[in-house]
Amino acid sequence: MNPTYLTNIPYHTSTLNIFNIPNNSRLGVDGLPATRGYFIAGLNYLSIYIKYIDYVVIATLGNATSFGDLLIQKTSSTVCSSSTRAISSGGMTAAATYTNIHYFNFQTTGSTYDFGLLTVARRGLAGCSTSTRGIFGGGYASTSHNIIDYITISTLGDAADFGDLSGTRYNAAACSSTTRGIFGGGYASGYLNTIEYVTITTEGNVTDFGDLTVGRDALGACASDTRGVFLGGALTQGVQNTIDYITLATTGNATDFGDLPAATGSGSCNACSSLIRGIHGGGYTTSTTNIINYVTIATTENASDFGDLTIARSGLSACSNGHGGLA
Repeated sequence: MNPTYLTNIPYHTSTLNIFNIPNNSRLGVDGLPATRGYFIAGLNYLSIYIKYIDYVVIATLGNATSFGDLLIQKTSSTVCSSSTRAISSGGMTAAATYTNIHYFNFQTTGSTYDFGLLTVARRGLAGCSTSTRGIFGGGYASTSHNIIDYITISTLGDAADFGDLSGTRYNAAACSSTTRGIFGGGYASGYLNTIEYVTITTEGNVTDFGDLTVGRDALGACASDTRGVFLGGALTQGVQNTIDYITLATTGNATDFGDLPAATGSGSCNACSSLIRGIHGGGYTTSTTNIINYVTIATTENASDFGDLTIARSGLSACSNGHGGLA
């Protein structure tokens, strides 16, 4: 896909190199820590690689706020998270495909830091996590990969081999429960509808879960503690507005959930969630978009408008501090 980018969207003007979160946005309406969603890096409408991190409070509606910057300007990376830390892995610029893993802490001030290295440099990989372990599957660098790596989120160090996907794929999406990591969609020699899972605490190869309703890549995924949702994506006919869902503890084919307001692809796992609400931000419609949409995960319904990112971008990734893998 070679999109033509809009030229009438103002630049993101933030020059933040530290995190800048107002104290009142750290709390939810009940006084407990708010579940926040973070949208990370990507490619803007001028095809410029960016390192901006935005955040929203998932229980509310409104536009995203600037949070800080990654160490590297990149696109097509992935991210996973615990309740306290986000881990950004892989990705690319025009000059390189990265092995780098970086992290930032949700509640402290400071910049992003080096975490370690993937086993193989790649872009278009998919990531998910429990509260202790993150996994990264698939990806592309010169060739498509079936590699799954894992890390321990609370420590620093290089990723280790976890196992393999059933075949090579990139631009898939992933979500998790507290026990399972689920990989769906992607591209190999064609657009894939395959859903596969692993038990995150146990190294090993994937097991077949079922199929998406439509094979596609460049989609987003998120989960509550019981249900996973796959949003948007792209295939030969163009970007899609499809939303599917699965029950995480079972196996079986995905079921139609509803539709995005507009067909949207070119994300890189660009969805995240609380235990109640999933949000999907950015990507590419007829042009690069800054729109954030949301769904209530326990229902079946069309997505609704949430607000806007600070800048339109595709190839971004997303995570939260309150997703289904942390329940």
